[in-house]
Amino acid sequence: MTVASSAALEADRQALIGLIKDEAVFHGDFVLSSGKKASYYVDMRKLTLDHRAAPAIGRIMLDLIRDVDGIIAVGGLTLGADPIANAVMHESVGAGTPLDAFVVRKEPKDHGRGRQIEGADVEGKRVVVVEDTSTTGQSALKAVEALRRAGAEPVAVAVIVDRKTGAQAAVEAEGLQWLAAIDLDDLGLAPQ
Repeated sequence: MTVASSAALEADRQALIGLIKDEAVFHGDFVLSSGKKASYYVDMRKLTLDHRAAPAIGRIMLDLIRDVDGIIAVGGLTLGADPIANAVMHESVGAGTPLDAFVVRKEPKDHGRGRQIEGADVEGKRVVVVEDTSTTGQSALKAVEALRRAGAEPVAVAVIVDRKTGAQAAVEAEGLQWLAAIDLDDLGLAPQ
């Protein structure tokens, strides 16, 4: 894959880290989607849907998955993965290595074609699951399970922010590569 220069990517990464610290880290008492309690919440949707961050997220995530061979599409469990997959799709076209995007519904539709995966045809294809942040890896693994049922070959999970709370081990236990762009050390936060 042709990607931006390493200096440009590092500038994107540092700018994104600054935005996350300034605008997406909230302190208080939170219950995460995993059910775990936390004293801070990293709300990446605030930035994955922000015009200032989305292009950089696309470039950073595209660079993160550049060495994963033979992939044709990226996506994951709706809603968190959707803007990331779209950002990667758009940046991949500009890089000359087009990737498609897909969306994994939480449940198959009960009408129309009854599909659980929308977008790119993933049957028999190598794909990467993307996520904004992960605590236990269960959202990504739910997407992986649906993709496998659809005949896809998920090969990696790529997240913007790794909370360093077990997601990597859970994903790797399923035989998938774990890729993370930013971790808690980058954000000055401690694992919980």
